[in-house]
Amino acid sequence: MFLSIGLLVGGLIALIKASDVFVDAASSLATKLRVPKTLIALTIAAFGTCAPELAISFNSIADHNYDMTLANVIGSCIVNILLIVGIASIVNPIQVKSRIVSNELPLLVTISLTFLILLNDSLYSGHQNGLSRFDAGVLIALFAIFILYIIFAYIHNKPKPRGRPPKAKYPLWQSITYIIITLIVIAIASDIVVDNAVIVAEQIGISQKVIAMTAIVIGTSLPELVMTAGAARKGEFDLAVGNIIGTNIFNICIVLGLPILVFGGFESQAFNFIDGLAVLVAAITYYLCSRSGKKLIRAEGALMVIIFCAYYAYVLLN
Repeated sequence: MFLSIGLLVGGLIALIKASDVFVDAASSLATKLRVPKTLIALTIAAFGTCAPELAISFNSIADHNYDMTLANVIGSCIVNILLIVGIASIVNPIQVKSRIVSNELPLLVTISLTFLILLNDSLYSGHQNGLSRFDAGVLIALFAIFILYIIFAYIHNKPKPRGRPPKAKYPLWQSITYIIITLIVIAIASDIVVDNAVIVAEQIGISQKVIAMTAIVIGTSLPELVMTAGAARKGEFDLAVGNIIGTNIFNICIVLGLPILVFGGFESQAFNFIDGLAVLVAAITYYLCSRSGKKLIRAEGALMVIIFCAYYAYVLLN
């Protein structure tokens, strides 16, 4: 018990430090390559911080623990926006670029709506809720569209070099090295945090459902939490915003879609329309709050946290 608590605390410290270094390295890489920081956030940062969720998703589907798979993705998407963005904007109001409000956020809302429709078969077919290989193919196709959008958006909006680039904190080779090392540390530390949080929870006597939607989901979202809050604190708003958008798209389309494509579809009694709707509500809330004044203010962050608490109260009471 005490060893698990020690490992849990040590893992959290490693997560926080590694994510702090990652933000600086990612910002330096964008500066050196003269690419938008949003591009780094939507790709390297988002995909890297999804490593714990992807590992859990593959393992849980392979073991036929399908509710864990859905809890992993649904919970992560809700936590990433309502809790993480909410807390980050309370720490420091987050500026959101017009292009993100016009393009990336509507794409996130569209993918979240598609997920809601695909999951809730009982609403229109009479079958039990679940996801098939066809559904997984749709999600992966949406991800391909997202990647193509990133490529074309970068080509179209590629800034022309003007004078000397801003001074980066690290040289190019060091930025790349730090990014690789910190992503590895983040993945390992997240695994340590989750495993030991589950051990502590089980010894205290908490149910498996509560463990899935709290210790595991929030545990695997810790990289996004510390990275987004750290980026917001340092004024790296493009990294803070882009990381969450890219992470949620990656979670829905790849973390869920890829294992289903490999192992086959499944049905679930534990998750229903309300759970899928919560994912969509989180995305819409993110869009609407960002659209108002192109900034997420502290009051809007507090609203996100309140919605998060309301949903989790529903989960824990049902």
